Amino acid sequence: MTTLQQNDIRVLEDGVPQTLFTFQRETDRPLSIAFLIDVSISEERTLPDEKAAARTFIENVIRSEKDQAAIIPFEGYAHLEQPLTRDMLGIYRALERIEVAFPAYTGSAPALRGITSGPGTIGPPSEGSTAIWDSVALTCSDVLASGQGVRRRAVILLTDGQDTSSRVSRNTAIDEALEAETVVYAIGIGDKKYEGINKSALNQMAEKTGGRAFFPRKADDLVAAFREIEQELRSQYLLAYSSTNKTHDGKFRTMMVQVTNPNLKKEGLKLRYRPGYYAKKN
Repeated sequence: MTTLQQNDIRVLEDGVPQTLFTFQRETDRPLSIAFLIDVSISEERTLPDEKAAARTFIENVIRSEKDQAAIIPFEGYAHLEQPLTRDMLGIYRALERIEVAFPAYTGSAPALRGITSGPGTIGPPSEGSTAIWDSVALTCSDVLASGQGVRRRAVILLTDGQDTSSRVSRNTAIDEALEAETVVYAIGIGDKKYEGINKSALNQMAEKTGGRAFFPRKADDLVAAFREIEQELRSQYLLAYSSTNKTHDGKFRTMMVQVTNPNLKKEGLKLRYRPGYYAKKN
């Protein structure tokens, strides 16, 4: 929707109405996008289509003069094969190199570290396992959070949602995304030979960060999912307010954007947005 007006909505923080000082449609904010691609054995038959759709998306969306992209395949560990860059050739080469990790990971990048195992915790991932939530958390905290300047940050997560070895919970991964001001778009894609797709987990990850989950059935659906993500990333609204809560305690504040225009309510307009933020500590 491209015609929304400020008086069509209202914003609440922890249930308290807030006064907006900025309301504008945004189409040109620089992007930082991490492609987080499951390379466990369950993706063997679908990976070629995923790579082709991702390449088409990059060709159509990433503007080399201002946008950045990273390529991060994962299995039990996430591997930063291409850090955030505007170098399109580097992005394409990294994407092309990605192969299924069978019998072991075939890439050259070391694993992203930062999640430790110790007494009373889950042990390190075993070979052939899948650690989705670890990979999302580390991508947000170690890759996207460090992106320079004011950017729209997003993870495009391609996986079947079947996590077998994460040491952090899905909720922790969601918190890391919110802390890094990152939206997660999940594309649930897998092989019926294995355990199928965990739609519930992927829906929760996407919706709680302000994104969406897609579940393509065929290659054309996958291309369509990337096209919808492109439209959302390029056409959003920026709302800004100074919170009435001036306590800088590091706690999570819940945000809600409500439709107040009765005609839009009748149409069933659904808004997508980050559900909150962590107040910065003094």
